[in-house]
Amino acid sequence: MKLTFVYQPVKDLKESVSFYRDTLGFEESWREGETTAAFTLPGTEVELMLDVPPDTGPRWGAGAFYAVDSVDAFRESHPDLDWQGEIEMPGGKGATFLDPTGNAVHLFDQSTAGPA
Repeated sequence: MKLTFVYQPVKDLKESVSFYRDTLGFEESWREGETTAAFTLPGTEVELMLDVPPDTGPRWGAGAFYAVDSVDAFRESHPDLDWQGEIEMPGGKGATFLDPTGNAVHLFDQSTAGPA
């Protein structure tokens, strides 16, 4: 597992992008449609991902996104975790489980992404 993103759900992407870019001075690194944007975090390879989630369920809680080789393989090898469901991810799969205190832990792979 490699920490890749700090996930922050937001209500309004435009307002949130403005805050993180203009007020805090973060540099936008990429955007996915009208609901997701990411920022580089100085001094690290980890990015801040802002996202307007489709609902307020626990699988959309703030937390870390970890890259794994295969979400399916991870789920198979950890069936006793409190799995909350899958997440649609461009180029791959995502899934979320809750830690013992109810915090969201997000996983993703790039299993269907094309060559870089």
